[in-house]
Amino acid sequence: MKITAYNLVKAIQQLPRNVNYNYINPATKGLIHIDDVVLPSGPIYISRWNPYNGGTLKNAKSATISSEMIWRVANAINVGEPLNFDRVLGASYNTRSVLETLIALTPEFYYCYPGRIMDIDGHTTIEHGHKHLIWLPDEPHSPGVLVEKKMENMQISEIPSRSVTYDNLILPKNMVVGGNLDIEVLRRHTQIQIALYLIGLQLGYRTWIAQNDKGIVYNNKPLIEQPGIIPNLGNENIISAFPGAEPSAKFIDCIWFQNGRLMPAVMEVEHTTGITSGLTRMKGLQDCVPALKTRYVIVAPDDDREKVVSEANRPQFRCLDTRYFSYSAVEELYHICTHRKLHGVNDEFLDCYMERVCV
Repeated sequence: MKITAYNLVKAIQQLPRNVNYNYINPATKGLIHIDDVVLPSGPIYISRWNPYNGGTLKNAKSATISSEMIWRVANAINVGEPLNFDRVLGASYNTRSVLETLIALTPEFYYCYPGRIMDIDGHTTIEHGHKHLIWLPDEPHSPGVLVEKKMENMQISEIPSRSVTYDNLILPKNMVVGGNLDIEVLRRHTQIQIALYLIGLQLGYRTWIAQNDKGIVYNNKPLIEQPGIIPNLGNENIISAFPGAEPSAKFIDCIWFQNGRLMPAVMEVEHTTGITSGLTRMKGLQDCVPALKTRYVIVAPDDDREKVVSEANRPQFRCLDTRYFSYSAVEELYHICTHRKLHGVNDEFLDCYMERVCV
């Protein structure tokens, strides 16, 4: 299960408005009032003041919780996993404690203090933990109240935060993906293609990149000359065995091939270009290779999950049994592949990252 900014904002929008809310941390003496909530994903407008310093709602300071901030938090939330706001947001956003409190006031969230494992000079101790939120959708509490979840037997060992680096990337001047997109959108689309290619390379796959993207220069070398990139799709036995398959496949963003006889995944990267076009291209390929076992995958931003689910379940596309590979999942797997040099895993490992979305 994943949660989105839409879910968080809707839950906050349903909190009582005629209430002044305390912060989770009792040492923070201020109060919070929800002024307005803009659906579907924010912003959220609030007022905050300190009554101990003579503050009132009338002279309170107004502040805005941005949609960007809400999405950043939503993308980091997983069921049953404590979330530390400071690790997610760092020093950014002066309303982070407000958003943390508002989320904790919604029925599916609790605050908690799991133990913290400290390893120093070979000695391990368990310290009192920092404040976290935890999402427990199967254990809702009353809205508008802060509830602590006791976590006596849960401990956290904090690892350094992950980051993903893309090397030098040069796009061809005439590159077009699904219409007239600005250069940064094209760059993001291409970065994800590169990540998919490098994941495939680490897992022992050869990769086809769409015919119209062959002019990309990655790390000072044309993509077509990179190891593991397929220069001519017609030379692949799997494709050449099916009449009409090559024209249907050549404009698909990314296809993985293995051992000359397997095709682990067919992937369309949909970054603001709409989901239907990618599903249509994959359906065209499936019609040409109906007996071939593979995964048909839509790769899209995390906030597009609901759109992917809706489109993938349309009657004409249900036969694809579409998988959803979120950008965050792509980059998590990319990070593991590039930092841990994975080997010896079977392709079922991919199913841990590609969510089946057909109901």
